[in-house]
Amino acid sequence: MRTFILILAVLISAFAPRLCSAQATEQQQPIPLDTIYANDTKNVALFFPEPIRQGITGSDNFIFTYNREKEQYFGLLQAKPGKESNLLVINRNGSIFSYIVRYKKQLSKLNYFIPLSNSIGNEKPIVKDSVLVESSEELVDNSTYYYQKFCSYLLNRKQRIGRIKKRSEGIILNVENIVFDKDELYFVIEIENNSTLDYDLNFLNLSIETRQKGKRKSLQRLYKEPIYKHNLPSKIKESETVRFVYVMPKISLSNDRRAILELNEKDGERNIEMKLSHRYINNPN
Repeated sequence: MRTFILILAVLISAFAPRLCSAQATEQQQPIPLDTIYANDTKNVALFFPEPIRQGITGSDNFIFTYNREKEQYFGLLQAKPGKESNLLVINRNGSIFSYIVRYKKQLSKLNYFIPLSNSIGNEKPIVKDSVLVESSEELVDNSTYYYQKFCSYLLNRKQRIGRIKKRSEGIILNVENIVFDKDELYFVIEIENNSTLDYDLNFLNLSIETRQKGKRKSLQRLYKEPIYKHNLPSKIKESETVRFVYVMPKISLSNDRRAILELNEKDGERNIEMKLSHRYINNPN
């Protein structure tokens, strides 16, 4: 009996490590990678929580471009027909992101806002101080974070909706683009100061003007409060050009209504009033 117990103990000790190893292997299954689709006619924009330091695709039929000279938060992906590949991106803080990339003729999604939680790891261990270290997503709410990234993306694009300009005494107000995304309108605005004096901005307001019908025709204006203002300056120096974005709630206008942009100078009279047709508001990019 003692001999049998001794043999049984030896067998258990021999197979126990293999059993534990098998269980550990089963628990450490590789994390499935998300898939990003792209084609050769559109730019697919990827916004990361930290500036991109390096981005690599596994095949030549996929191209991932980003600013190698000045680190930025976004990169652009394009693809030619061919087999699927992978995309590896490393952020400035060492966070690693990995995705499967595939060609798709028709795209249903052009913008990917990638949270830090999608990182598959880091180049080196991160030691966090529970008091001093907070992620950017904890400092601002998700909607503000989205507006920041999408506005930065729009300012880097060279898309225009038309020639919408008005000038007064060397100050030029230009609406470069109007873009609809989700439930908001993004107004990409440029102010150019060609005068010899600095321009102190008092306010830039957007209102909706309605023409009242009847014998006594009148105009009624309703001020619209922006949801978010990106890079709005307080001063435009002489010979300086500034660009910024107003995020507004979705607007649609009938034929008897139009948008009014009012640029007002603080302690000055170089004011501009620009009228925007309902066609621009109802047909954004």
